[in-house]
Amino acid sequence: MFSKYLFIILCLIPGLGIILALIGFVTYIVIMQSIGLNNLFGEDEFTIKFWDKIFARKSYNRSVRYSLYIGTFSTIFSILIAYPIALWLRKPFRGSLFISSILKAPLLVHGLVAAFLFLNVIEYHGLVNQLLQYFNFTDQPIRMRNDRNAFGVLFLQTWKNMPFALLLLAGALQSISDDTLDAARDLGASLYRRFIDIIIPLTISAMTAAAIIIFIGAFADFTFQKIAGPRNTFSLSQLMVDYRGRGKWNEAATVGVTLIVLSFFGAVLVAFIINKLFKYPGWFSPVKMKNIQSIITGQK
Repeated sequence: MFSKYLFIILCLIPGLGIILALIGFVTYIVIMQSIGLNNLFGEDEFTIKFWDKIFARKSYNRSVRYSLYIGTFSTIFSILIAYPIALWLRKPFRGSLFISSILKAPLLVHGLVAAFLFLNVIEYHGLVNQLLQYFNFTDQPIRMRNDRNAFGVLFLQTWKNMPFALLLLAGALQSISDDTLDAARDLGASLYRRFIDIIIPLTISAMTAAAIIIFIGAFADFTFQKIAGPRNTFSLSQLMVDYRGRGKWNEAATVGVTLIVLSFFGAVLVAFIINKLFKYPGWFSPVKMKNIQSIITGQK
């Protein structure tokens, strides 16, 4: 038994081992630099002054809130849009393969290209403003670029990540047997109950995987924020690059550690919330609602 596991580990070392070693090395360096060790310049001295300094800055706290905002809503929008489309494409029909291919096309487009294309469309004299003026919705162009609520960034993140969620959810939905759904219908389960109590619990693993990957990617994104994001707020990745550009390597390291820690705990929280909401009987299940109603009635 031991030799079997040893053989598996040896097979994983050339690929996974190198990746883990590189990630571990970088993580170690970042953590050490955030506490004054392994400095590129100057002497090494253990200290938490860089953390005290960074926590006292409003720009840092604002960046944390902003990055969490982008990561959270990008995940929610991507899943909400991908799920009904995946349900629609679950059973093949004429043209479904073509539609699926078109919807997954953003996976092949680089984020930088997508961001610049988006800016060209919403620019002051772009296509959207020209159409609004042509149909007399506005008298003059509207400034849409770099809006302070980051709607442009959310749009780009959703456009880029929705196909990935669709890819995972479509595979999970297609693996559900029609016999299972037919049996539930024969037993009197409504369309809502089949969706909440059967379809979602059977696809919860795919939903969780998609949500975690999308959250981490959107939370730590730099490209979309740099090009289409608000000018008065930095994301954490922007703040880290800004500190590095000014030679403040220790402050940049503290932001890097923040990204690592919040990405990890954010992923754990996303998985926990999805599990609590949708694992049978989920919070939206008639069974759960009935139990809650009976508890409330009993208390009265």
